[in-house]
Amino acid sequence: MARILIVDDDIDIIEASRVMLELDGHEVLAAYNYQDGLQSALENKPELMILDVMMDEPDDGFALAQTLRSRGVKSPIIMLTSVSRVSGMQFGTDSDLLPVNDFVQKPVDPAVLQKKVRALLA
Repeated sequence: MARILIVDDDIDIIEASRVMLELDGHEVLAAYNYQDGLQSALENKPELMILDVMMDEPDDGFALAQTLRSRGVKSPIIMLTSVSRVSGMQFGTDSDLLPVNDFVQKPVDPAVLQKKVRALLA
């Protein structure tokens, strides 16, 4: 099916998502921080990326999405976030500030993530 890159500092999130996505026939790559995520995205050219908002820095996911877009990467991006749940703030997509295609709240509901991945890859 598709090559999917997950960038998250939470190994449990990556492994749970990997199992579900591999059951759908996807190849899943993992990176655990901004720098490794950037390198993997540029080298492996995934068809879809799933990025955590907060890793080493509170905005690593947003910064990574912005960097990828500035380098011409057009693959869909799903942003994983617990910021809305913790702060009550809501995010929307914006081509410059938040250049992502969709958001998924943590804790991740596997069925919701699976549905969003399928829609973005269709």
